Amino acid sequence: MSTQSGQRLLWREVTVFDGLQTLPQSMAVCVEGGRIAGLWPMAEFDPAQAAGSIDAGRGGLMTPGLVDCHTHLVFGGNRADEFAQRLEGASYADIARAGGGILSTVRATRAASEDALFEAARPRLQAMLADGLTTVEIKSGYGLTVADELKMLRVARRLGRPEEGGLPLRVVTTLLGAHALPPEFAGASDAYIELVCDEMIPAAAEEGLADAVDVFCEGIAFSPAQCERVFAAAHRHGLARKAHAEQLSNLGGAALAARFGALSADHLEFLDEAGVQALAAAGTVATLLPGAFHTLRETRLPPLELLRRHGVPIALATDANPGSSPLFMPTLMLNLACTLFRLTPREALAGMTAHGARALGLADTGRIAVGRRADLCVWDVGQAAELAYAVQPGRLRQRVFDGRITHDRSQERTDER
Repeated sequence: MSTQSGQRLLWREVTVFDGLQTLPQSMAVCVEGGRIAGLWPMAEFDPAQAAGSIDAGRGGLMTPGLVDCHTHLVFGGNRADEFAQRLEGASYADIARAGGGILSTVRATRAASEDALFEAARPRLQAMLADGLTTVEIKSGYGLTVADELKMLRVARRLGRPEEGGLPLRVVTTLLGAHALPPEFAGASDAYIELVCDEMIPAAAEEGLADAVDVFCEGIAFSPAQCERVFAAAHRHGLARKAHAEQLSNLGGAALAARFGALSADHLEFLDEAGVQALAAAGTVATLLPGAFHTLRETRLPPLELLRRHGVPIALATDANPGSSPLFMPTLMLNLACTLFRLTPREALAGMTAHGARALGLADTGRIAVGRRADLCVWDVGQAAELAYAVQPGRLRQRVFDGRITHDRSQERTDER
């Protein structure tokens, strides 16, 4: 089925996971003008309510489109050699200190043109769309010069513009200049942070290339004091704040992020109760990244019970990147979050819909409710838990972005017959 934005579409007899829970009755869902126009239990549905609608299908599971709120999808090269090194005993920190890790990707990314980075990132993102993605956050952080960071952000913006060869999805961009210390600033980390604050952030804000600013608060990256300077600069320029925090140690990065009203603090394996309480008080989302935990073979689990106890919303993301999470399948994260972190399937799916949207500051997506954006997925499964239970490509029946069906496998099956 080929549809245009603005057409009135109707699904009947669908099981609906609304972003937080599965609704108790089979539903009818109507979409018009890029928004959800109607949502009725089938027992109460009067076809006259959807007069003039195009029949978009029956049955299956409908969820909000998946939201991946933490990725590093734009990069040059790959780090398969480091994958082998880790299996031979080297740690992530060992590789970083030896000039590998992030800096190896920095060298490849600096050497690549915008077109080359775009062509490399597009198929990664295309695969994620086929797995239900409708909104993605893409960070910079592999350029570490003003020109190269802006280059990455321009590529990220272009990936969400079909008229420029991009794809039909919502792209949120984040400036991660404070990701690693570039080699030309060796021994001068404060001077590099000054560059980030005084040149990089203002340039990204002036060109409208960044929606948020992120930091890597860690012993192998930047100190809390340095991250605080970056947050203050982001605030001055009207950009949201996010943080990589408590991944390898507890430096209090999550509490710092909360103090600056950050949208999210991410990773969090070493987060303590004081940090959890700070997130709860600020309304900052805790984003868990099981792909990195899995790839790096970590053993320190994030404090899930503390997050639950204090009511901190938990988002889930792929952390798709060339080194610590070269995984480009959103539904795989649902399974990993359940098997590794012991989230429930409901929590995992909420983490990649409602809470993922909240981690990006998006108030009108990630939920199925009248008036919300019509970013939706219809899956060939009977219940929401199946999406986390099995790692199985090909379950996406239909993908709806901005009220338009952009993927329709049910129609493909009809055409084949």
